[in-house]
Amino acid sequence: MNVSRRALLIGLGAAGGAGAMYAAMNALGLAPGEQRSEFEAPRPSDFALRGKAAAKVIVLGAGIAGLTCAYELGKAGYDCTVLEASDRIGGRSLTLRGGDGLTDTTGERQTAAYGEGVYFNAGPARIASWMVTLDYCRELHVPIEPFVNSNASAYVYTSGMKAPVRFRTARADVYGHLSELLAKATSQGALDEAVQPADKQLLLDFLRQFGDLGERTTYGGSERRGFAVYPGVEPGAPLPPPPTLSELLGYQLAPALTFDLSADQAMPMFQPVGGMDMIVQALADAVGRDRIKTSYPVTKIVNVPDGVEVSHQDGTMKAAYCVAALPPHVLAKIPGNLDSSVLAALRVAVPFSAGKLGLEYGRRWWEQEDRIYGGITETDLDIGRIWYPSEGFHRPRGLVVGYYNFAGDADAYAALRHPERLEKALAQGERVHGAKYRKDLLSSVSVAWANRPHIEGAWANMPPSALLQEPAGRVYFAGDWLTHLVAWQAGAFESARHVVTSLHERVLKEN
Repeated sequence: MNVSRRALLIGLGAAGGAGAMYAAMNALGLAPGEQRSEFEAPRPSDFALRGKAAAKVIVLGAGIAGLTCAYELGKAGYDCTVLEASDRIGGRSLTLRGGDGLTDTTGERQTAAYGEGVYFNAGPARIASWMVTLDYCRELHVPIEPFVNSNASAYVYTSGMKAPVRFRTARADVYGHLSELLAKATSQGALDEAVQPADKQLLLDFLRQFGDLGERTTYGGSERRGFAVYPGVEPGAPLPPPPTLSELLGYQLAPALTFDLSADQAMPMFQPVGGMDMIVQALADAVGRDRIKTSYPVTKIVNVPDGVEVSHQDGTMKAAYCVAALPPHVLAKIPGNLDSSVLAALRVAVPFSAGKLGLEYGRRWWEQEDRIYGGITETDLDIGRIWYPSEGFHRPRGLVVGYYNFAGDADAYAALRHPERLEKALAQGERVHGAKYRKDLLSSVSVAWANRPHIEGAWANMPPSALLQEPAGRVYFAGDWLTHLVAWQAGAFESARHVVTSLHERVLKEN
């Protein structure tokens, strides 16, 4: 008698229970464990070009955009060669470790003397959880860990303050005073035109909780501000009373207290374990190191009827297509036969200045004395902000970003040599942390992105360009500067996906 598998399993289950039925399912290859090993559900973030094609492509630039183009095209069957002008890959995704050298366009050379396990992310250093960058970390098996972007124990310091205050203290005082003002206005009828009578009490209840007000809806400080001595067996010692509203407004705290509210800065955030260049290295491995040529500055780009000719120090290389993943203001200066309208669009780009300083200390005083574990101190000083490491907690050594500044402040530091930058930054950091900011300092390296060869800027700002989203003959353009995620690795990834899709569709149609 023929018995169906369904009837057999039901009979076994009835006679021998779930265990017998599960064993039979295993034998028949129907157990859930067997199915999971053979099937992996698609994920919305996955990306792959449909169909295979064969064409030779030259990619200019071994930053995130260039390497991603070579990686994705390589998976679809293209023969890619990556030319990088610098002597190292990664572009702005620059991580410095002990022994790494750095030579600027000014001729100044620095050599990192960081200890084992210490690294300095001189370029990008954090990833928002919604960014495609994390999907590439998953795909390339790059482990990630939390990046503490916002920390209530970090400081806020502006020139209007007598002394720095903790982030939690500043935020509690702002919430408290503003809540008191709104509560008074509500109670006195000043908001009657905007607030419905039925909502008046609801608003007052909200403000009491939001600002931690007393029963009289006045703000006199609360435990949200923190403690001078934190409680234990004893109740702890409170902080001095909060500043008056007038004094608080003079601090001009809005920029410092709102930076982490934007979608690209909000927690949780992440970083690759071991340094941001772990993504770069994983991409290079996937592309194939033999396909990447460093110290190969391009001297000419020419569209020809059946391809693109790229000239460099060793001669001329020809391919069916070229992807130029260079900063637009750098690309605009390379000779060739790109249309004048394309060159004009590239020249619109305005390079933006930024600078960073990596300070290695022999003692993690920010953890031991200030109880700061990761996070950022925001200031209105020319150093901009101080970053504390989000890794290596309780190790003997650690690296603090002594400044991360932009625009005019970055230009002012870029005009100095490293010893002068260091001295200036230490003097400003002492205003936040006191004399210990100089103590136990082991080594330092500073980066002025305006002075970086072949890059000449931290990123490039330009209006949206439909022209540059399309190829110029057989030359395509890629980079974060072509997206709405300028300065983020995610922008480079998104642009690369757009470019390789467009190029691949063209090849499939032409073939």
